Amino acid sequence: MRSILVILLICLALPSDAQITHPKASPFSQVEQEVGLSKITVDYSRPSVRGRTIFGQLVPYGRIWRVGANESTKITLDTDMKVLGNSLLKGTYALYAFPESDVWKIVFHNNTTHWGDGRTAYDAAEDALRVSVIPEKIPYFQENFLITFENITHSSLDMAWVWENTKIVVPMTVDTHSMMVEEINKQLQENPTAQTYYEAARYYQEQGMEYSLALDYLNKAIALGGDTYYFYRVKSLVEAALLDYKAAILSAQRSLELAAKEGKDEFVRMNQENIKNWNNSIKN
Repeated sequence: MRSILVILLICLALPSDAQITHPKASPFSQVEQEVGLSKITVDYSRPSVRGRTIFGQLVPYGRIWRVGANESTKITLDTDMKVLGNSLLKGTYALYAFPESDVWKIVFHNNTTHWGDGRTAYDAAEDALRVSVIPEKIPYFQENFLITFENITHSSLDMAWVWENTKIVVPMTVDTHSMMVEEINKQLQENPTAQTYYEAARYYQEQGMEYSLALDYLNKAIALGGDTYYFYRVKSLVEAALLDYKAAILSAQRSLELAAKEGKDEFVRMNQENIKNWNNSIKN
């Protein structure tokens, strides 16, 4: 027993190979963004300006850039999308850029194994897609490199890169409508509930299409699920879109009454406003 303790004490006295963990100068970040039924994920590191001139000096013009720091920036699409109208299959890509003063080449690269920008190993033949984007000068200063998403709709968004006084905007689109129609048809063929019909109708109403079909779905939702203020709320909007203002007013009035019973003041006010506007439309 004593010999074991001696060995243990000797081992504890020996210098350790452990290294100190330092905070990173360019910390890792991940941004996830839903767009319609799809999702985009970007993994990247965020370098700082720290008093340096970035584009044209720290990041030279005409040479590949890793779009951040440390290992290469990765972007993952969970469904097929389009970038500036160009098709890009779902999957994970390394994001690269070739900055210039007047135009940037943005690269979605199939080879995600390179460290950093893969400068000596990068092969353009492995690009999945290249697009050209004009850089913007912004009226504010961004210290830490930032990747974010803006102007988000059900079927489109802009991926934005912002650093120093420069902004790059990469428009992206996805065919959410086809996915929604497929999902609606699938759900309606199985065992549709009142909520199924309502959700389908609300989608078409929000997209400004298929109003007659939406009205049919809403009538089925009410028949199956009974009176609810939100069923009648959307029904009134669909009827107004079909220019049947008298029916829309009746539906809005019913929605108002049901909302008042549940203390949904905001829906009471919205219905009151719509009833007023639709009465004016009838008079005019």
